[in-house]
Amino acid sequence: MRFAAARLRMAKAKTTTTTSEVERLWLTYPKKVIQRPAIYELGHRFKVVTNIRQASVTNDVGIVSLELQGERAEIKKAIKWLEGLGIKVEPVETNVMEG
Repeated sequence: MRFAAARLRMAKAKTTTTTSEVERLWLTYPKKVIQRPAIYELGHRFKVVTNIRQASVTNDVGIVSLELQGERAEIKKAIKWLEGLGIKVEPVETNVMEG
Protein backbone atom coordinates (compact mmCIF):
# COMPACT_ATOMS: atom_id res chain seq x y z
CA MET A 1 0.00 0.00 0.00
CA ARG A 2 2.88 2.41 0.79
CA PHE A 3 4.36 1.91 -2.68
CA ALA A 4 1.06 2.69 -4.39
CA ALA A 5 0.78 5.95 -2.43
CA ALA A 6 4.37 6.87 -3.31
CA ARG A 7 3.74 6.18 -7.00
CA LEU A 8 0.62 8.34 -6.89
CA ARG A 9 2.59 11.23 -5.33
CA MET A 10 5.30 10.87 -8.00
CA ALA A 11 2.70 10.87 -10.79
CA LYS A 12 1.14 14.05 -9.39
CA ALA A 13 4.55 15.70 -9.13
CA LYS A 14 5.30 14.90 -12.78
CA THR A 15 2.03 16.39 -13.99
CA THR A 16 2.43 19.60 -11.98
CA THR A 17 5.98 20.38 -13.06
CA THR A 18 6.40 23.09 -15.66
CA THR A 19 8.94 23.29 -18.40
CA SER A 20 12.04 25.32 -17.83
CA GLU A 21 13.12 27.83 -20.45
CA VAL A 22 16.45 29.50 -21.12
CA GLU A 23 16.60 33.14 -22.17
CA ARG A 24 19.86 34.81 -23.28
CA LEU A 25 20.03 38.52 -22.58
CA TRP A 26 22.33 41.51 -22.89
CA LEU A 27 22.30 43.69 -19.78
CA THR A 28 23.63 47.24 -19.93
CA TYR A 29 24.26 48.75 -16.52
CA PRO A 30 24.31 52.52 -16.07
CA LYS A 31 27.02 54.02 -13.90
CA LYS A 32 24.72 54.34 -10.85
CA VAL A 33 24.05 50.56 -10.72
CA ILE A 34 27.50 49.12 -11.53
CA GLN A 35 28.46 48.49 -7.89
CA ARG A 36 25.15 46.76 -7.03
CA PRO A 37 25.23 42.92 -7.06
CA ALA A 38 22.07 42.79 -9.18
CA ILE A 39 22.64 39.33 -10.67
CA TYR A 40 23.24 37.87 -7.21
CA GLU A 41 20.03 39.53 -5.98
CA LEU A 42 18.17 38.27 -9.04
CA GLY A 43 19.04 34.67 -8.22
CA HIS A 44 17.72 35.10 -4.68
CA ARG A 45 14.57 37.11 -5.44
CA PHE A 46 13.30 34.94 -8.29
CA LYS A 47 13.20 31.23 -9.07
CA VAL A 48 15.75 31.51 -11.88
CA VAL A 49 19.22 30.14 -12.46
CA THR A 50 21.70 32.77 -13.62
CA ASN A 51 24.68 32.05 -15.85
CA ILE A 52 27.03 34.88 -16.79
CA ARG A 53 28.34 34.12 -20.28
CA GLN A 54 30.39 37.25 -20.85
CA ALA A 55 30.98 40.58 -19.09
CA SER A 56 32.80 43.85 -19.56
CA VAL A 57 32.72 46.44 -16.80
CA THR A 58 34.32 49.87 -16.58
CA ASN A 59 33.78 52.74 -14.15
CA ASP A 60 31.10 54.17 -16.45
CA VAL A 61 29.19 51.21 -17.89
CA GLY A 62 28.72 47.47 -17.49
CA ILE A 63 27.72 45.06 -20.26
CA VAL A 64 26.80 41.49 -19.37
CA SER A 65 25.63 38.54 -21.45
CA LEU A 66 23.38 36.58 -19.11
CA GLU A 67 21.40 33.36 -19.40
CA LEU A 68 18.31 33.01 -17.25
CA GLN A 69 16.76 29.59 -16.79
CA GLY A 70 13.37 29.04 -15.19
CA GLU A 71 9.66 29.22 -15.78
CA ARG A 72 8.63 31.80 -18.37
CA ALA A 73 6.57 33.85 -15.89
CA GLU A 74 9.46 33.96 -13.41
CA ILE A 75 11.91 35.07 -16.13
CA LYS A 76 9.53 37.87 -17.13
CA LYS A 77 9.28 39.07 -13.52
CA ALA A 78 13.07 38.98 -13.18
CA ILE A 79 13.52 41.05 -16.37
CA LYS A 80 10.97 43.61 -15.18
CA TRP A 81 12.83 43.90 -11.88
CA LEU A 82 16.16 44.50 -13.66
CA GLU A 83 14.57 47.17 -15.82
CA GLY A 84 13.18 48.79 -12.67
CA LEU A 85 16.76 49.17 -11.44
CA GLY A 86 17.62 51.09 -14.60
CA ILE A 87 19.40 48.19 -16.31
CA LYS A 88 18.68 47.96 -20.04
CA VAL A 89 17.67 44.40 -21.00
CA GLU A 90 17.79 43.17 -24.60
CA PRO A 91 17.52 39.65 -26.04
CA VAL A 92 20.66 38.13 -27.54
CA GLU A 93 20.11 37.76 -31.24
CA THR A 94 21.54 34.66 -32.81
CA ASN A 95 22.40 34.56 -36.47
CA VAL A 96 21.54 31.36 -38.26
CA MET A 97 23.16 30.87 -41.63
CA GLU A 98 21.21 28.80 -44.07
CA GLY A 99 23.28 26.51 -46.25
